[in-house]
Amino acid sequence: MHLSAPLVAEYEAVLKRGSLTLSGKEIDDVLDFICARSVLHRIFFLWRPVLKDPDDDFLLELAVKAGASIVTWNVGDFKPAFDFGFVVQTPREFLDSLEPSHEYP
Repeated sequence: MHLSAPLVAEYEAVLKRGSLTLSGKEIDDVLDFICARSVLHRIFFLWRPVLKDPDDDFLLELAVKAGASIVTWNVGDFKPAFDFGFVVQTPREFLDSLEPSHEYP
């Protein structure tokens, strides 16, 4: 998994909106665990605006830096990323690409 500071901040903001039953400390622990097991990237360039939602441009910047694909439920908003040659897929498509013979519910 590849991360950047803006992506970690986005994860934290979404998780702490109050819709989970986890405490703030538990959320911090989960984020710390993910960060400790991920490749962290510093982004020194901005590719903005490119995507339909400008708040998602940091994900494209991370994909460029990491040479990684983008896994999102919101594939439609990432169509311009195809022009850069990036793979954009749903979580289901990503899981299927890992184990094509296994079907998930």
